[in-house]
Amino acid sequence: MAIPQLDRLDRRILTCLQANARISNLELAEAVGLSPTPCARRVRRLEESGLIRGHVTLLDQERLGLSLTAFISINMDRHTPDRFETFEAEVQNYPEVMECSVVTGQNSDYLVQAVVPDMAYYERFLLGRLTRIPGVTGVHSSFVLRRVIQRTALPLDHTQ
Repeated sequence: MAIPQLDRLDRRILTCLQANARISNLELAEAVGLSPTPCARRVRRLEESGLIRGHVTLLDQERLGLSLTAFISINMDRHTPDRFETFEAEVQNYPEVMECSVVTGQNSDYLVQAVVPDMAYYERFLLGRLTRIPGVTGVHSSFVLRRVIQRTALPLDHTQ
């Protein structure tokens, strides 16, 4: 897929929206040096192009009592499309799963990030649901002790 052509104003708009998606169009226009109407047109164009996929609210995981983050490496018994489709369809139903990626370079097929309240919940999630998905033959869990960096904003410097 080709990298969209973004000018300096587009990058400034995207940078501002990544920092605060609730910024008003008037505030955004002022921050990037445009008048409100052209700014709104640019944002709409970025949304319609699919570059802006949506707007989210970030919640405080700890204050919600979700104190345990696990990175789970998953091994599958067979590398066939039906096994992968079954796993991927099932894991999408688990709200605890924040991210799931097919990976290479490890001794696993998937890397899953899950957020749960505590170790007892994690045990029920792992043994009661995740390992029961057809084709899952092994898991290896690692747990976050402390976050060093957690970003949601993508780097835009390469788009120049």
